[in-house]
Amino acid sequence: MSTATAKKPVFLFLQGPHGPFFHRLGRMLQRAGAGVWRVGFNAGDRAFWFQPSTYIPFRGALGDWESTFDALVAEKNVTDIVLYGDTRPVHATAVARANALGLRVHVFEEGYLRPFWVTYERGGSNGNSRLMDTSVAQMQSALERSDMEAPMPPSHWGDMRQHVFYGALYHWFVMFRNGQYRNFRTHRDLPVIKEFQLYVKRLLLMPLQGLERRIATWRIRNGGFPYHLALLQLEHDSSFKMHSPFETMTEFLELVIRDFAKGAPQHHHLVFKAHPLEDGRVPVRRSLKEMATRYGVSKRVHYVRGGKLAQLLNDARTAVTVNSTAGQQVLWRGIPLKTFGSAVYSKPEFVSDQPLAQFFKAAERPDNRAYKDYRRYLLETSQVPGGFYSTIGRRQLLRHVVDMMLSSEDPYDALLSGTAAPRQQLRVVN
Repeated sequence: MSTATAKKPVFLFLQGPHGPFFHRLGRMLQRAGAGVWRVGFNAGDRAFWFQPSTYIPFRGALGDWESTFDALVAEKNVTDIVLYGDTRPVHATAVARANALGLRVHVFEEGYLRPFWVTYERGGSNGNSRLMDTSVAQMQSALERSDMEAPMPPSHWGDMRQHVFYGALYHWFVMFRNGQYRNFRTHRDLPVIKEFQLYVKRLLLMPLQGLERRIATWRIRNGGFPYHLALLQLEHDSSFKMHSPFETMTEFLELVIRDFAKGAPQHHHLVFKAHPLEDGRVPVRRSLKEMATRYGVSKRVHYVRGGKLAQLLNDARTAVTVNSTAGQQVLWRGIPLKTFGSAVYSKPEFVSDQPLAQFFKAAERPDNRAYKDYRRYLLETSQVPGGFYSTIGRRQLLRHVVDMMLSSEDPYDALLSGTAAPRQQLRVVN
């Protein structure tokens, strides 16, 4: 019998999403009778954990973390670890040691069907998820015992401003209150002060950028031309860095523009849709303008900064991305999709294997029935309604995820055994 099933559960929290979600989750696990501890690696982690008696600061160098982790597991009788994203160095080390010690690993991520759901898995997420090795046929077999109708997403979900606000606040603490954590090194490439400046700039420019986005979207939707969508990601995002064939976003931009110029009909246009949290650290707009001119398509290439995807998707002919979760919205609408990186939805039934130039010329349609089965499988397993950043989103998430964490089965096994709890319908959040 594993350590995780033989003992009273004791959860060791590592780094979480910006904001108070991990604290709220820890308190509810305590009320359920579990032990809870939190390791903080900087002042931002400390600021959002409001229970000093269960907080453990780690002030050592990264090279000391493995031995410290092992000592904490033994001292606190830890059975489970909880983290947000499994690829940052401190988490990758912890996951490897937890697996060696027989601990359960609870991984949170932004929703694969974001922004109306959150991802909860055991062991790993994205390229390390069990979904990577699960075929559509296996998913269809697991769904034979389920008659749930897949819920529709709500029309509004208001946590983007909270997301940006908590990110800015977190980096403010790291920048100005981090004196006790002098060995801390961010997993990002940019210095903390630059991260903070970018978050503040993003907050201040939101109204102006919103107006610019609405104008650009209106021009595209009313332009009367067929268009293809390129869905961009954050270059520093773990999915792009760890599960992609590209070193930089610029490499992806050039590939897309080059093959669009080579294969797309002359009257077709190409629209690059930026990630909603794009903050300008990569000069995407400038790079696109230079490349479009070089390949002779400058009058047919457009750039839209952030915002919601639905308005642009409704009239798109195809979409291309590295491995953005926005690809799920493309497939939900039955639009042909081409990907390049590892993604949980990159299944041969509904993601194109055509060369990109040929894809732009005459894309093959996805198997929409297979995708609907895949989507229903996710909604019965790893996709939990709610969000990390808004108050109502956290409440909705906690209604489900605590029981899922306390279960002896992971979400995928629970569906197979018939013990998965039914999910409530999403509520509209204004």
